[in-house]
Amino acid sequence: MQLCDTGWAEEENGFSEFEDDFWTEGDPMSQREIEKENQYMLKRQKDFRKAAEYVSSAFAEVPEIEKIALIGSVASPLWKEVPRFQPYRRAGIEIWHECKDVDMAVWLSHLKRLRSLQRARSTALNDLLRDKNIGVAHHQVDVFLIEPMTDRYLGRLCTFNKCPKGKRECDVAGCGKIPFVRQHENFPLNEEMLNSEQIVVLYERAKDNKPGRNEAS
Repeated sequence: MQLCDTGWAEEENGFSEFEDDFWTEGDPMSQREIEKENQYMLKRQKDFRKAAEYVSSAFAEVPEIEKIALIGSVASPLWKEVPRFQPYRRAGIEIWHECKDVDMAVWLSHLKRLRSLQRARSTALNDLLRDKNIGVAHHQVDVFLIEPMTDRYLGRLCTFNKCPKGKRECDVAGCGKIPFVRQHENFPLNEEMLNSEQIVVLYERAKDNKPGRNEAS
């Protein structure tokens, strides 16, 4: 069992340098405000990365887990964009991209103990809050369930504690067919996300030690 060294270090990304032409006299946004927002976006990504590490460590204790990877914007270098919120949008000011959640791909040999994964996710995030004073909600950690060998997307780990929960989300075709495997309407996982150079492998079980294989359904 091997947790992978992500090699993450403090990122500068050059957020402290801003061009004078971002604003003109009388604009409501000051350089200090823009710097503060950029620092917040960088810290948010860093906190989400720490959440992924905690959840990955907890998942690695589950025998059927084969591999865990961080995907999406939390795994990638941030980029500048005009955000959706005001007053940056109105002024056309670019800041670092906002990471909205943690996207994790998890390859596992069977789906019989998804409640264990739910509990592991919640426990890990509680530990993160206790240890680092970093608050990340369990529904902010999206777990994409992947079939080993084929990389076939199976669905997402549900955030509800009961399946079906009787919520509107449960009415999507195929949702809950396998308990606690949530389906989203018209959502095909882009396979390129699993093969991207930006993917960060957090854990991979040794090839000669695969205790979950005999239980595969």
